[in-house]
Amino acid sequence: MATYLPTLKQLQYLVALQDHGHFGRAADACFVTQSTLSAGIRELETLIGVILVERTRRVVRFTPLGDRIADKARRVLREAEELGDMARAAGRPLSGEMRMSVIPTIAPFMLPRILPRLRRDYPDLKLFLREEPSGPACEGLHHGRADCVLLALPYACGEVASQFLFDDKLFIAGQPGDMGNVSLAMPSAEIDETRLLLLEDGHCLKDHALSACARPELRAEATMMGTSLHTIVQMIDNGLGLTMLPEMALKAGILDHTGLVARPLDAANPARKIALVWRRGSPREKDFQLLATALAEAA
Repeated sequence: MATYLPTLKQLQYLVALQDHGHFGRAADACFVTQSTLSAGIRELETLIGVILVERTRRVVRFTPLGDRIADKARRVLREAEELGDMARAAGRPLSGEMRMSVIPTIAPFMLPRILPRLRRDYPDLKLFLREEPSGPACEGLHHGRADCVLLALPYACGEVASQFLFDDKLFIAGQPGDMGNVSLAMPSAEIDETRLLLLEDGHCLKDHALSACARPELRAEATMMGTSLHTIVQMIDNGLGLTMLPEMALKAGILDHTGLVARPLDAANPARKIALVWRRGSPREKDFQLLATALAEAA
């Protein structure tokens, strides 16, 4: 066994540099000075006897071996973090720090309802929240930046465990004159694909909405331009077409103070499935299951 081994701090510096591609930003992320981070990486290179990072005045470029070692370092740091998770899991349930990513089509509608109850029932839980689309959220989960993710399924999030929370039905929203009989569900065949506005790429709600309708021409003709559901609602309120909204957004009042109405979607799969996912084999699995149950009850 080697007499000298890399320290977790050195590995943390290396991973931060790979994430940020800049010594200054990596140092800020690690709450150290740039010289401290640079010296730590040089010590690591000296210790293992190879160059990991090519340094120029303008560019930080990892060598092929540097990339592989940084990826391995990321896994080592995650394993080290899970040592603390094991200790916390053996103590009080849902206590200590937990980092949860939430997708933008859930966060503003669900979190205001669930957070007060979590604070009341689990006062020792310090829940740090991050709002980001499904792709970056799942990437952050596997890289250790998040412990769990609240998202909508189906979505390919990699090797994860999950717990289903509830079905979130989809609705068509638009001006009253465009909606027909609002007391009845709207068949997907009646949607005018030339007037449909959806979230831009990167938001899984777009894919769930298109999949629910089972109409290939919608993907070709619908306009993908909204950066948020609130933005799309404002465009629709100004007469620019129709859109699809999840039930949780309607219950949260997204159509309040507008002239819009909504009809349930009549389709084969008119809902998305809200779930909590976490890394498979995590020592905090019981905590995540308990959190998922609490989220479902609060929602």
